[in-house]
Amino acid sequence: MTAETAVVLPALVLLAAMLMWAVVVASDQIRCVDAARVGARSAARGEPDAEAVARAAAPAGAVIGLAQDAETVRVTVDAPCPGPGVLAARLSVRLTASAVAAREDVDTLHPGGGT
Repeated sequence: MTAETAVVLPALVLLAAMLMWAVVVASDQIRCVDAARVGARSAARGEPDAEAVARAAAPAGAVIGLAQDAETVRVTVDAPCPGPGVLAARLSVRLTASAVAAREDVDTLHPGGGT
């Protein structure tokens, strides 16, 4: 093995580890977005277990927030994503996503109940 290879090889291993971590972060971000969307759809339909539905789709350790008003529902997903290996504490990131949906369980066109 040459000296150049001995210097380049650890750098390539580090680069590969960072690229794999980036894929994990992107995957968890997509899961956060999906969890927020499925939770918002579920809550908009008036399902009582909307938070549990969102939690099932979210990454491990995610915190689900649900807020409703007269016409809309908002679901926010906040999840930790630790860094790779020994750098887990230093390179950890927080991933967030939110989704808003119009409520389907209330009549927003006729709030008085009339036709």
